[in-house]
Amino acid sequence: METTSKYLISIVGPTAIGKTSLSITLAQHYNTEILSADSRQFFKEMQIGTAAPTKEELAAAKHHCIHHKSIHDDYNVGAFELDALKCLDTLFKTHNTVIMVGGSGLYVDAVTKGLDNFPKIDPQVRATLNKTLETEGLLQLQEQLKQLDPVSYNTIAVDNPHRVIRALEVCIGSGQPYSSFLNKDKTTRNFKTITIGLTADRAIIYERINQRVDMMVQQGQLDEVKGLMHYQNLNALNTVGYKELFNYLNGAWSLEFAISEMKKNTRRFAKRQLTWFKKNEDTIWFDYLSDPKIIIESIEKYKASIG
Repeated sequence: METTSKYLISIVGPTAIGKTSLSITLAQHYNTEILSADSRQFFKEMQIGTAAPTKEELAAAKHHCIHHKSIHDDYNVGAFELDALKCLDTLFKTHNTVIMVGGSGLYVDAVTKGLDNFPKIDPQVRATLNKTLETEGLLQLQEQLKQLDPVSYNTIAVDNPHRVIRALEVCIGSGQPYSSFLNKDKTTRNFKTITIGLTADRAIIYERINQRVDMMVQQGQLDEVKGLMHYQNLNALNTVGYKELFNYLNGAWSLEFAISEMKKNTRRFAKRQLTWFKKNEDTIWFDYLSDPKIIIESIEKYKASIG
């Protein structure tokens, strides 16, 4: 495979900004296929609440890594990196350009840059941390992380218990800060990545999010979540759009409040997405209403500039 002749066009941006639509337009233009890097859309049981592509969208261009796993599967970013690279190796045999789309920054980076290498940690460390979360709450774990690794405490999403536990287990299991393992030399890839970012004024992003949540509720998201009640403690379901409705179904919240919390938490998620994606200085940013023809012209110019 020649390094300079294979291109991965990675489309990033906050949720509800229009990434799926653009990815299909680009896939049709380049007569190619789409790799999803949206970690919530891997699971076949989670369709409405993850705003997964519709049947019509899936038919408009061939997609990979959409609904290919179950919520019962033990699947993580390391496994996804292996699956995605294997998929790309196959696709690049018959295509010079492949489209990747998704709002999960860590999963996008796993494909384009490779993951940081962490030491193997005794599973008992995580089990103990999970028990602490259950008995003492997230705040206790956050304080522990603040003491052991203030750099990570100030950079990771500390309101996400999985991220906090992951950082802590590395700190405790290795005796070194989690942050010390980050941003080492990454594996080189046998393709060039061109990253296209979609964005808008924050007020527009938030309004689109509110509209999407209302639409998902109308499409039957509550019924989808009802069907998953028995599995509400699974990691895959501890996510925006599901945990709020579990609170409603468990009698803790009113439906109106659960929906308002879904909107608020999705807006917070979008803010974190933008913070993550803005770190990549090579991203070419476009307004969400930009003509795809202009985006394609920019891609071709960029291709010419990087060889």
